[in-house]
Amino acid sequence: MSLLKAPFGELVTAMITPFTENGEVSYENAAKIADYLVEHGSDAIVVAGTTGESPTLSNEEKLQLFTTVAKAVKGKAKVIAGTGSNSTKHTVELTRQAEACGVDGIMLVVPYYNKPSQEGLYQHFAAIAQSSSLPLLLYNVPGRTVANMSADTTIRLAKTFTNVVAIKEASGDLEQISRIRKDAPQNFAIYSGDDSLTLPILAVGGCGVVSVASHVVGKEMKEMISAFLSGDHKKALAIHLRLLPLFKALFITANPTPVKGALRMLGHQVGPLRLPLVDLNATEKEIIQQELQKLGYL
Repeated sequence: MSLLKAPFGELVTAMITPFTENGEVSYENAAKIADYLVEHGSDAIVVAGTTGESPTLSNEEKLQLFTTVAKAVKGKAKVIAGTGSNSTKHTVELTRQAEACGVDGIMLVVPYYNKPSQEGLYQHFAAIAQSSSLPLLLYNVPGRTVANMSADTTIRLAKTFTNVVAIKEASGDLEQISRIRKDAPQNFAIYSGDDSLTLPILAVGGCGVVSVASHVVGKEMKEMISAFLSGDHKKALAIHLRLLPLFKALFITANPTPVKGALRMLGHQVGPLRLPLVDLNATEKEIIQQELQKLGYL
């Protein structure tokens, strides 16, 4: 069993941002996709995270997306605003603005590119925690940020600030994640940041996943988590192994390129990517198409 009630539910989807064919944000389709995700098992939605192409969105676009999605799923799912950046001042300002958009929480990525020390990471998140009343979901993804937030830093933040309620761990380091589970407060939640590691992280005390694959297989992922938490580990493993090839296919090139391609194949209006990301090539399309066919989606 999980050690706690997951603060944002068990299945959180890091939502893509749909664009029009001329590259503008399609708020109408964002509302539709958010609704679709909730219908397919998502307990919460992250808006303007990496999967939402956050580096290419303006502050104004992010704020309108937060408002749009919060309105679309009000009363049905929680909305977590991705406001993290590598500037503490900018993150504090955007987080304050996001609070007025009706969101339920904030996701904060480890600052990227400028490679802060562990003390720098602590001070960054401390400044944001002190400026916001919303629950905060930290996001450790050293494959993108270069800096890995250590277990000690995560635990220190969790013990110091009551609104630092969870972490999305995408370090892939099960020992580090186990340390967090061992020494962080019992009500501090750990979410897998990798679809393929959801089951292993549940096994060391995680409560769920912030998922990309749930755009496509949300119901199955919810079923896998529920099976594990209810003690049916055999069923959970069977679902994990069945979905594993799709998990890997959805990361054959930079996220969210593959998942946007998969959604297009399934008939969703998601539009193009914004540069510097480009669409799938023919080989990548074929790989994703084959995995969707194997699972019976095409």
